Amino acid sequence: MRIAILTSSTEPSGTGVHALALGEALCGLGHEAVVHAPDPTGRGFFRDARCPVISVAAKPTHGSAAAVVGARIADYLAHFSMPAACDFDVFHAQCSIGGNALATLTRRRLVSGFARTVHRIDAFADSQLARWQDRAIVDAGRLLCVSRTWAATLAAEYGAQAEVVGSGVDPAFYGPEPEPGDEALRRRLGLGAGPIFLSVGGFAARKNTRAVIAAFAALHRRSPTAQLVVAGQASVLEPPGYEALCHAALEDAGLPVGPGCPVVQTGPIAQADMPALYRLCSTLVSPSLTEGYGLCVLEAMACGTPVIVSARPPFTEYLAPGEALSVNPEDIEALAAAMRASLEPERRARLRAAGGDVARAHAWAACAARHLPTYAALLPGAGPAAPAATGSAAWNTTRMPTDA
Repeated sequence: MRIAILTSSTEPSGTGVHALALGEALCGLGHEAVVHAPDPTGRGFFRDARCPVISVAAKPTHGSAAAVVGARIADYLAHFSMPAACDFDVFHAQCSIGGNALATLTRRRLVSGFARTVHRIDAFADSQLARWQDRAIVDAGRLLCVSRTWAATLAAEYGAQAEVVGSGVDPAFYGPEPEPGDEALRRRLGLGAGPIFLSVGGFAARKNTRAVIAAFAALHRRSPTAQLVVAGQASVLEPPGYEALCHAALEDAGLPVGPGCPVVQTGPIAQADMPALYRLCSTLVSPSLTEGYGLCVLEAMACGTPVIVSARPPFTEYLAPGEALSVNPEDIEALAAAMRASLEPERRARLRAAGGDVARAHAWAACAARHLPTYAALLPGAGPAAPAATGSAAWNTTRMPTDA
């Protein structure tokens, strides 16, 4: 099969990381998977890929999240306006941007339908973003989810069925053994004796970064050499002003930010540096309020780094007691206690061993194979697509514009 996979950005977002790894695994299974993403920077994808990729021409766009999303949908529509660009057996959107573009292309009869992976469902204050999210779900011929949690949410809120495909991690890239470049990254970030705690995803509301800051501030008062690394950059879909609130909390706690400081904000970080960053840090702190699956959890575990997660789905779907430290993400004292507990030598040894087992159980090849029945159902002549949504989202099908 020739499969077009559409994701939202050439930057290392969760869906982009998932899309590239899935494309590589599908190619390893003998298919031709081509990963597409709008590329306003012109730099291409955040890493070299072992599958074909297409950087879709896109202009830099500023303004509201809705303005950016609308521009990226238009970029995809311009790219696929030529029949040659649509020469695929299956189209698969990993995000609402790709889903809306493919919904329009389906209505224009340039493609025959598409699959959509729903990593999570967000609550948007902006009505246009909410409509785009609904349309990318309701108009899909087949739905996939990375977790049972979101598949159940789709059934309850949209009356739609989704296959659960899970996620994966590459053990050839993420591993526990130190490499020569690790120390160079340590020096560049100004990491000291530690302990060093890591939060991945930038200052983001759904990543619960303010709670991480509050817990770290309590721990730092007892361990003044401790550092918190906030890696990556929050999505454009995050509530405006949240990062400013985080910086205000850091200032109130007397925690300066910068290389060598108690808090190190990396901004976007090269994918090649991520394994080293996991290895350099004592613990990954990931008490997310809303999560699709938690790719950074698998990556940290593959690198031998103990993990703290929210005691709620989707983490409870694939992490058994003892494989990670689980906390109520809204309990600051419990989160700070878990951060301290993660440093206990015997506990760390158990978490490292259990985390390695979890990572090894998440092979990308197995994840890719779970996609194949859905792809086969979308092939021409395979029969009718899945029925349209009949739950609460059916109302939205009458409100969506036929072209967007």
